Amino acid sequence: MTAAALVVRELRRTWAGGGALWPVAFFLLVATLFPFAVGPDTALLGRIGGGVIWAAALLAALLPVERLVAPDLDAGVIDQLVVRGVPLPLVAAAKLAGHWLGFAPPLMLAAVLAAGLLDLPAAVLVRVELGLLIGTPGLAALGLATGALVAGLRGAGAVAGLVMLPLAVPLLIFGAGAIGEGGGALKLLAAVSLLLVAGAPFVAAAAVRAGMD
Repeated sequence: MTAAALVVRELRRTWAGGGALWPVAFFLLVATLFPFAVGPDTALLGRIGGGVIWAAALLAALLPVERLVAPDLDAGVIDQLVVRGVPLPLVAAAKLAGHWLGFAPPLMLAAVLAAGLLDLPAAVLVRVELGLLIGTPGLAALGLATGALVAGLRGAGAVAGLVMLPLAVPLLIFGAGAIGEGGGALKLLAAVSLLLVAGAPFVAAAAVRAGMD
């Protein structure tokens, strides 16, 4: 099976049963509730709205973690791919690409709606979208690695949150910082995201291999 076929398969799994819509719905729910908690102060919402969007994106990224690796591992799909000679890092990289393609574009579209709810200026929205474009691959990579690490564990959802949230703090800090500071924080965000994307397939492959032994 080619890498492209694996990515297409992951995209189909992501959208099956509307699975890709739940993180977006959760993201919009957080963005909708936050103005009610803070109040109608538009100046305050404009100052903190970018950070709210990043925090909501991080929490939304937790939702699909349990179904990234565990269902295929339980069904023996990964075993079959290994028997056919497909390297585990390639399987993990395809899962990462499919997960990001199914998760990031809808989230970035939803961020436009969230920006309207939080009364963000157009210039701030552009920086938020650029940050999400750069940072969501890192979030997807963390989700994949975390999903592989907790696959098969009891209470995997809670464990996934404990594992993923601390590791995602640099993405959150630099992503929110890029809204105000610009270039420096954006470069750091890109560096962290690239590091996570480069390392996650090998971490996930090692975790899956350990679970199969």
